[in-house]
Order: sequence, then C-alpha cells, then structure tokens
Amino acid sequence: MEVILKVFAALMFSLLLSACSTLPKAVKSGIDYSGQGKNKVFVVSHGWHTGFVVPSTSIIQYVPELKSRFPSAPYIELGWGDKGFYQAQEITTKITLQAIFLPTDSVVHAVAVPSENIAAYFSNSDVRELKLTNAELSNLGQFISGSFARNNGLVLAQKNGIYGDSQFYKGVGSYYLMNTCNKWTAKGLQSMGLDISPMFKLTSGSVMGYLEDLAAL
Repeated sequence: MEVILKVFAALMFSLLLSACSTLPKAVKSGIDYSGQGKNKVFVVSHGWHTGFVVPSTSIIQYVPELKSRFPSAPYIELGWGDKGFYQAQEITTKITLQAIFLPTDSVVHAVAVPSENIAAYFSNSDVRELKLTNAELSNLGQFISGSFARNNGLVLAQKNGIYGDSQFYKGVGSYYLMNTCNKWTAKGLQSMGLDISPMFKLTSGSVMGYLEDLAAL
C-alpha cells in the first residue's frame, strides 16, 4: 500500500509539473509546414523512442561542436531523453520507474549516419520523411540546439553513445511522465510549423500515428 501511495504521489507531482512550462521549449514558428521544401528530414521510431535525422550541414550551424565530432557524416540522428534510462547497461524496474515518475536529468544522443539512404540504414525502424523549406529547417535546428545544455556557450559532451559512432551530451530540461522523448519530437514538429499539440504526444505510437495521418492527407 505504501508503494502504491508513493507512486500515486509521484504521478500527481508529474501532472502538476506538466502544467508548468517544460524544457526544451518549442520554437514559435510563425509559419505553416508546407511539405514542399527541398530539405529532407526524417523522424525515426525505434519502438519506444523517436528522434530526428537531419542533414549535418544544417545542424552544425546551430551546434558547431558536432562538426568536429562527426566530420564526415552526411546525416546526424538526434534524440532527447532520460539520462539514466538512455545510458543504463541494464534496464531495471527501478530505473524505469524513476524515468517515468520522477523528474530526472536529460541527455541529447547524437549519432553519425554514414548513409543518405535513411530508410535502408534504419531498416528495423519506422522512418518517416519530411520535406522542409529553409525556414522550417532553421526552426528545427534552433529547437534541437536549444535542447543542449551549455557552459560558456559550449555544449557538454558526456560518455559515448549506445550504438554506432555516437555521443551523449548534457541536455536541457527534466525527463518525466509528462515530458518524454516523444513529446520532445512533437515539439520539434511543432517548431517546424506542423499543427500538432505536443501535450499528450507521450508515446512513439502517438507521434508516428500523427505523421501517418499527415502523409494520408
């Protein structure tokens, strides 16, 4: 009974926090997504987690440190999430519950993508392509850049990432039940001008379902 009460209290605390502004913040775009741009950006779902795959030439304008870390990658995959869950060698019940119910530190995970055929490279994942104008891509770049914590203007590299040529960086904001990696992706979509409400886009299915509906229009 005591455990149930603690979980309930943590849930109520998370819901209270969700009523407040959560970081990272979406960029106020002032534009509507057209679907007619020439810049290819991809949303990738790995099951429970979603993120963006963006041209390296665009994101290094906002996060210059990525150029020296991934000098030859045509694309970079970027995701935001719970530090403990993301970096854990073994996912335990304790880590899972902490990630869900308690505000925890966040990280940005950056991965070099050595191929321009994103769907083939992530053949075991669900991949959705979006075509962005320069303005839409700029807004997405600003949003992703704002997800990195900085010290004296420089992003803070942490340990190596979990697959491929990858790197963790200290993130902005706290991860918890109402501020998930998938809500982060939804904020990125909103930043580029898509008509999406991130509030309850908490699962990968809700994000990818939205994109599936968009493609059907």
